[in-house]
Amino acid sequence: MPLPLATSAWLDPGAFAGLAAHLARHEGADLLLSGAGWPDEDLCLAGLRPTAEHVPDPADPKPGLRAFLAAHPGPALGFLSYPLGLDLHGVPSAKPRALPPGLFRKYAALLSWRHSSGRLEILGSDPALARELARLAACPPPLPAWNPPAPAPLEASLDRPGYEAAVERALEHIRGGDVYQCTLSLRFSREFPAELGPDLLLRLWQQRPAPFMAWFRHGPLRLLSVSPERFLRLEQGRALSQPIKGTAAFREGEPGPEAALRNSPKEDAELSMIVDLMRNDLSRNCAPGSVRVDRHKAVFRLDRLLQMHSDVSGLLRPGRDGADLLLDAFPPGSVTGCPKRRALEIMERLEPHCRDIFCGCFAVLRENGDLDSSVAIRTAILDSRAGRLDFFAGSGIVVDSRPEQEYGETLAKAANFLRLEDL
Repeated sequence: MPLPLATSAWLDPGAFAGLAAHLARHEGADLLLSGAGWPDEDLCLAGLRPTAEHVPDPADPKPGLRAFLAAHPGPALGFLSYPLGLDLHGVPSAKPRALPPGLFRKYAALLSWRHSSGRLEILGSDPALARELARLAACPPPLPAWNPPAPAPLEASLDRPGYEAAVERALEHIRGGDVYQCTLSLRFSREFPAELGPDLLLRLWQQRPAPFMAWFRHGPLRLLSVSPERFLRLEQGRALSQPIKGTAAFREGEPGPEAALRNSPKEDAELSMIVDLMRNDLSRNCAPGSVRVDRHKAVFRLDRLLQMHSDVSGLLRPGRDGADLLLDAFPPGSVTGCPKRRALEIMERLEPHCRDIFCGCFAVLRENGDLDSSVAIRTAILDSRAGRLDFFAGSGIVVDSRPEQEYGETLAKAANFLRLEDL
């Protein structure tokens, strides 16, 4: 049974931003938020006071995840970390990991708010907690004015020559027929006050909204994501993936940037190969003949970037469920490459850092088997003990990639965290 509805209210976006930041800072809430302006991404969720937690078993994660979802009422919010994908594909790694393979939580209270209606619903089995949250929602604290920290020295896991050399080594694998595409990433680090983390997320939610935004706690670490990309959605038996490949910076008023992106052979190759990979991943659990591609090379704008994507969908086979769909396709093809396992091996050797949550996924999982999940790109880890923000960005490498251009694309994708003073 779902959590019973306790109460409801109506909040404008500014009031909800203040409430969400307050709950994250003072009540330890986990947040999965949709930014404004995305018609199909309307729902914002906040989970408070976990009643149950589940860490997937890397050796066989499906049974435990299914049992957890069935044993406790209400939706689960959580994440799968990228190194779980290495484990699932048998790719060894000796790099230290800051996070568990994944973590999902059920909560004493779950708040949902929709952009389309402004309606806030508070669900929970604890009447006292529901009343407390209702009182807070009736007069939510304002979101503090954004006061960015002073610019801090920036460290990177690879400098520019190092990254470009890694791209060249990846190209050698591609030219040799070892792999068709792989994604190379950088990890940046800078000082950042931990208490500003919720304000940063909600400031981005207001100023640079993305379809899939997240704030999730694990011990002293805070995971922060501003992702444009859906990984997988399962709704009433229909599966949908929306892989993004193809990125270009643009200037307002520039003529025809969308057509230039669609017509780029390099960007077309990136997306088309990953679409084929996702078709294969969905076909493992979807009915024969039901997997299809729509809106191939559709383009949308996010911040100062153009992003190209396609819709890959299918009908789930009888006897298969969301755990099958999610874990059999993990980690996402758009941030690995193809063939997937070989790309994972190459990236593991060329990148000196552990990706941790970067290129994993955030997800909401429901008792009826439905789910929605994002690819954890444009994503950071805030260490509240050290006052350090680690953030990641990457670029897809294909045969006609140029190392210097791939480095520039990586910096463009990291802009949200590189230029905090511009928010």
